[in-house]
Amino acid sequence: MARTPHATGERRSGRAEAPDLDTPLKARILIVDDDERNAFAAVQALAELGHELVVARSGEEALRRLLTEAFALILLDLHMPGMDGYETAALIRSRKRTASTPIVFLTAIFRDEAHVFQAYASGAVDVVFKPVDPFILKSKVTVLTDLYLKTEEVKRQSAYQQWLLDEHARVKAEKAQTEKALRQTEARQEAILKSLPIVVHSRSITPPFAPLFVADAVEGITGFPASRFVDEPGFGSSRIHPDDLDMVVERVSAAAHTGRYSVEFRWLCADGRYKVLQDQGVAAPSADGETREIFGVILDATDRRSLEEQLAQARKMEAVGQLTGGVAHDFNNLLTVVLGNIDIMARKSEDDDRRARRIDAVRQAAERGRDLTKQLLAFSRRQHLSPVTIDVNALIEAFTPLVRQAVGEAVTVDLQLSDEAICAHVDPTQLETALLNLAVNARDAMPDGGLLTVATSRDRDHVLIEVRDSGVGMSPEVCERVFEPFFTTKEVGKGSGLGLSQVYGFVRQSEGEVRLVSSPGQGTTFGLRLPASAEPVERAEPEAEPALVEGGHERILLVEDDATVLTLTLDMLTGLGYAVTTATNAAEALAVLQSGAEIDVLFSDVVMPGGVSGVSLARTARDLRPGLRVLLTSGFVGEGAVLETAEFPLLDKPYEGRLLAAKLRKLLDGPATRRRRGRGSRSREAAAAE
Repeated sequence: MARTPHATGERRSGRAEAPDLDTPLKARILIVDDDERNAFAAVQALAELGHELVVARSGEEALRRLLTEAFALILLDLHMPGMDGYETAALIRSRKRTASTPIVFLTAIFRDEAHVFQAYASGAVDVVFKPVDPFILKSKVTVLTDLYLKTEEVKRQSAYQQWLLDEHARVKAEKAQTEKALRQTEARQEAILKSLPIVVHSRSITPPFAPLFVADAVEGITGFPASRFVDEPGFGSSRIHPDDLDMVVERVSAAAHTGRYSVEFRWLCADGRYKVLQDQGVAAPSADGETREIFGVILDATDRRSLEEQLAQARKMEAVGQLTGGVAHDFNNLLTVVLGNIDIMARKSEDDDRRARRIDAVRQAAERGRDLTKQLLAFSRRQHLSPVTIDVNALIEAFTPLVRQAVGEAVTVDLQLSDEAICAHVDPTQLETALLNLAVNARDAMPDGGLLTVATSRDRDHVLIEVRDSGVGMSPEVCERVFEPFFTTKEVGKGSGLGLSQVYGFVRQSEGEVRLVSSPGQGTTFGLRLPASAEPVERAEPEAEPALVEGGHERILLVEDDATVLTLTLDMLTGLGYAVTTATNAAEALAVLQSGAEIDVLFSDVVMPGGVSGVSLARTARDLRPGLRVLLTSGFVGEGAVLETAEFPLLDKPYEGRLLAAKLRKLLDGPATRRRRGRGSRSREAAAAE
C-alpha cells in the first residue's frame, strides 16, 4: 500500500491519509544563551548535524517559545541576566508538556561540584563547560537527538500501522460499493490525467522502449500530440539531447533489474527549445506475469532546474564575497603602513632625488592596491557607503559627458530617461562608478563602434536603470560567471575582471538587484534595480582636500590591535603634536577611560579581537564620558557594522597623515558631539532583520 506524504490523522474528502514515512525526521534544538557569540558558536558546532536550531536570548524568551513549540533538546546557559538557568529549568520542569524535555546546561563560571550537583538536581541530563569543545557538544547532542528521533520514529511507525488497520477496515466496508463506482472512477481518472501538469505513460521495458500509452497532457509540455509518440516508436528518443541520450537509455534499461528508474534529460520541443523533463517510473508485470511494461510519469522540470542553478550561483557568489572581504581586511592594514610611512618620509627634507622617485613609485603602487581593495570590498558588499536621496535622471545627465569621453567617438550614447522624476537612496559616487564600469564594458563589446543606451523607468517600488549595448553579446556560460571577481574574457592587461563585480556588490549592498540579458550577436542589457525613495533630494558634498596638515595638543586614546598599524598611527599623531595613549583592545581602552585619565578623542579600529567591536567600545565610552569625541577607522567591516557606524564618523583604511589630521581637526573644532543611540539602535535592528 502506498505511503502518501500527509500528517497523521489528516483527512481529505473523509478519508484518512497515510502518515509520511519517507521524509527524514529532524530534531528541533533550543539554544538559550544571552551571549550572541556563544549562541553563534553553538549553532556553528551543531549546524552539520542537520537539525533545526532555534536561539533564544533569555530564559523568558525560551519559556515563551516553549508555550507553543516543541523541542527535542534544550541547551541552557546557567549564567544569564534576569532569569538564570536554574530558574528557567525549574519552570520548564514544572510544565507537563516540557517536563521530560532533556536539558543540557552550558556554563563558563559554575564549575564546582556544588553547582554541578545543583544543575543535575534542577533536572539537567548533562553539563557542558565553556568554552565548548565542538566535538564534545556534537557527541552529547547526537546521543540525545538520536534517542528522540528513534522515539519519534516508533510513534510514526505505530501511527502507520494504525492507519493500515483503519484502511483495511475501510476497504472491507467499501468493497460492496466498489464495482458500482468503478465506471465513474475510470471516467474521473481520465479527466484527471488530462488536467494534471504531468504526463502518465507506459512503455516497453526493452529498447527502444516504445510507448504503449501516453496521456494527452504531453502536448501541453512538448507541443506534440500523444499520437506521435505512440505511432512512431522512435520519436520520443529521437528528440532527446544527444549528450543525454546514453544516460537515459542506461537508466531506463536498469528498471528491468532494479524495478524502478528516475532520470532528467533535455528534450527538443516543437518550438525549437529544449526543456528539462523528469521521467520516473516502475517496472510492472503484464497479464501473463512477465515484466514487460513500465509505468511512469513525466513532468516539466525546466523551472526547477533553473531555480536550482540560480541558487547554486548565488551561494557561490556569497562564498567568494566572504573570501575577498577577509583578504581585504589584512591587505588594508598593510596598505595603511605603506602609505603612512611614505607620508612621514616625504615630509622630511631629502636631497636624494632617486629616493624621492622611489617613494613616489611605491606610493602609486600602494594607491593602486587601495583601489583594488575597494573593488573587492564592493563585490563582497562590505564597503562603506554614504547613501543619499538622489534624482537618478539628473545624476545620469550630469555624468553623461564623462561616459561619452570614456567610450569614445565610435560609440553613440543615447539617453532614454523617464519623463517623471525618479529618486533612489544610494551612494551617488558608487552609482557613477557602476555606470562607468558598465559603459566601459559595453565599449569593449563594440570594438567597431555601436549604440550605448541608458534608460530609466519606475518599476513598482524600485528604480530601474538599464544600460544596453549593440555589441557581440555573451554566451550563457559567460553570463553565469560575469560577476565573479577577476573573471574576464579580455586579453591579459586589458581588464582586471573587477568592474562588473563592483557593480554587483554595490547594487546588492544597496538592497537592489542586477539583471542581465545577453546572447551571442544580440548585444547585452544590464538592469540595475534600486529601491525608490520618496524623501527629498539631498546633495552629498564631497570633503575638500585639506590644504595644510594641522595638528594640535589634545589628548587622544588610540585603540588598534595590529602592532604595525598602531606604531605607524602613533608616529603620525605624535608628529602632529597630539598627546597619545595607546591600547590594543577594548578592555585596555576601557581601563584607561575608567582610570580618570584626561582624553579628548577616542580613535579606534572597528574590527578587533576579543568579541568587542570598536562600535561597542565607542558606545560604552560615551556612557562613561558623555562629551567624549569618537573617530572610528576600518579596512573591512561586516554589513551590520557598516550600518552601525553611521552613529560615529568613520575614516576608511588606508589613510594618510593629512587626511587623518583633517578628520581630527574637524572633529575637535566642531560642536560637542551628542549621543545618537536611537539611530544606532535602529541600524542594528535593520541589520538583524537582514
